[in-house]
Amino acid sequence: MRAGFEQAKIKIEKEHEFASLKDSIERVLGASLIEKFFSKLSGKGVRVREFEKVLEKKLIDQVDSRLRKSGQSAKALYEALTVTDQGQMREFYLTRIEQVDPELRQKYQKLYRYY
Repeated sequence: MRAGFEQAKIKIEKEHEFASLKDSIERVLGASLIEKFFSKLSGKGVRVREFEKVLEKKLIDQVDSRLRKSGQSAKALYEALTVTDQGQMREFYLTRIEQVDPELRQKYQKLYRYY
């Protein structure tokens, strides 16, 4: 019996910024906002795995009103992170989008395509 993949535990340097961005990503990928988020992606021609484009076009900010009300932006939070923290945030986002309900992934399959 083989153990599954386990991510190495690397300490987060900028915990506040990391937690704020992670919470925002969780909200936009949650049941109540995910279709709105996917519609924004679709409308801007951004694929779901293009994390830097998602940040650049402020798509998380447009969907997450709590983030907007905080006066912060997803991109600013991301840029405040260390390079190591940024890598972990990208990995969190990419892992999280793969956990989206299969029916929803099918509905928005164009967003998940690699080409």
